[in-house]
Amino acid sequence: MSVPITEYWLISAPGDKTPQNTFERLNQATKSGGDKLSENFKFNIPDLKVGTLDVLVALSDDLNKIDLYTESIVRKIAATLEDVLESSAKGNLNENLRIGGDSNNPMPPALYLQKFHWLLAKYPLRQPLRAIADALSKDVTQVEEDLKGRLNSYNQLKGNLQQLERKSVGSLLTRNVADLVKKEDFVLGSEYLITLTVVIPKNISDIWLKTYETLTDKVVPRSSRMVYEDSENQLWTVTLFRLVQDEFKMKCRENKFMVRDFQYNEEEIQAGRNELDSLIADKKKKYVSLRVCTLTLRVDSLK
Repeated sequence: MSVPITEYWLISAPGDKTPQNTFERLNQATKSGGDKLSENFKFNIPDLKVGTLDVLVALSDDLNKIDLYTESIVRKIAATLEDVLESSAKGNLNENLRIGGDSNNPMPPALYLQKFHWLLAKYPLRQPLRAIADALSKDVTQVEEDLKGRLNSYNQLKGNLQQLERKSVGSLLTRNVADLVKKEDFVLGSEYLITLTVVIPKNISDIWLKTYETLTDKVVPRSSRMVYEDSENQLWTVTLFRLVQDEFKMKCRENKFMVRDFQYNEEEIQAGRNELDSLIADKKKKYVSLRVCTLTLRVDSLK
């Protein structure tokens, strides 16, 4: 179930003797009989070094540009988070958005607004407004660059993983042969013999059985075994002398038999599986990094 979206207004009110008096008067004004027209929260902004009117006028255009730029980056962050959310979390963007860069307990945006506080260590009050505005602009730019870097790294890793995963499904013409065969299917350690893997369309498998022994000389009789099949093709092994393998491959092509470029090597097979496991683990880490570090925690730099 999605979290309902609440509309927030940032308002100013005529000042009383103290900010608390103003807040209490606002609460009274937004009551209508027994109903509350709104739920009010203090948005704590400290007393900044305002400077002269000329400074404020000069800053007004720049602050407007920073405001628009910051909003565009926040929207980009939210859109990126929605794009990378795993399928189980799709449609629950509001439940996954969190803010709180210096906290181990990041909070939803609504709660963040309700409990907003100024980062004094990052934006000291002793600094003039121009310096604070420049620091904000620099931080927003850094957030955008971090987002691009993390997203590019994540997408590259995701692409590499998808490429490997595609080899574990689909047609026998492209699937990873190592996932379909066993050590016992091959003649190993022989100086003279080699076992090849050949993809045969199902509709001509009978032709393969009748002809493979005579495609070239020096093919081991009755050595071909079917080790796997899908809806369209079959994967067969065949053993022959190494010195005729090039000729045998050429004859296979002429007869629409496809020899896969595969040699059984346990170390290489295990290395390939380790690579896939490593990519899966790295993708998970970068997914978490992208979500938590960039899309949730780094947003805190904008406050």
